[in-house]
Amino acid sequence: MELKRNGSQPSARGPAEYFTGTVRIDQLFKAPGPARASGAYVTFEPCARSNWHTHPLGQTLIVTSGCGFVQSWGGPIKVIRPGDVVWCPAGEKHWHGASPTTAMTHIAIQEELNGKVVDWMEKVTDEQYQGPRDEQ
Repeated sequence: MELKRNGSQPSARGPAEYFTGTVRIDQLFKAPGPARASGAYVTFEPCARSNWHTHPLGQTLIVTSGCGFVQSWGGPIKVIRPGDVVWCPAGEKHWHGASPTTAMTHIAIQEELNGKVVDWMEKVTDEQYQGPRDEQ
């Protein structure tokens, strides 16, 4: 058994090549092999968002605070709030981030396949970010 104490791992800034705006990543866990799951708190300041991306084995997002958005390629932007759980299937192109006025934090959980947990793609444009929203 391994116990990682709160504050024992440093926060990291979301790299500008994969995120727009200010994003902080706080690693929660990376299970040792043969397990392949990892998880992190990801905090997006207002208007901050990820690039479009996919995950080889999918991703679960658990919103813990604030208000944000998630969108799958070709679909409407969905509003997400604390307590919401989002499943992004394997290979589904998507992005997630904060609303224009409110920061958003979620726990992101994904699994590694052949050493990879994410495939990063192009930035979400301002036009895409401001696109039609599905408020439900």
